Amino acid sequence: MLLYYAFVVLHVLVCLILILVVLLQSGKGADLAGAFGGGATQTAFGSRGPASFLSKVTTGAAIVFMITSIALSGLSPGSSAKSILETTKQAPAPVQQAPAPKQQTKAPTPEEIKKQQEEIEAKQKQAVPAKKAPEQPTTPAGKSEPPAEKKK
Repeated sequence: MLLYYAFVVLHVLVCLILILVVLLQSGKGADLAGAFGGGATQTAFGSRGPASFLSKVTTGAAIVFMITSIALSGLSPGSSAKSILETTKQAPAPVQQAPAPKQQTKAPTPEEIKKQQEEIEAKQKQAVPAKKAPEQPTTPAGKSEPPAEKKK
């Protein structure tokens, strides 16, 4: 258990170091020529230059971070490779049989459907008497004319 907590402390420290080192690094175009709009810089080691101390520390911290992450996943207390089915203590529930299917009814014929529609329409006409709106004269094209204005 002491080993686990040692790895946790080391992991947290490496995380903090990794964050600080990454934030301290400058970008690719942060040299003097890049600051004044120079497209390419003339350096002896290419556009990136030699590996700086910060980039070496970043690489080392990343490797240690990965190793501590793997170690913590293997050492974590309480993790076990048991199935959830092995941890349950209850007996399995009995399987219920599906109910027997009901007898299917015969689909109505088009004549029966038409008869039902007529019955429904007749009931609707009896229940609500139709109120007629005053008819407006129509033009030959089928459009209604605006109401005539009264002259004073």
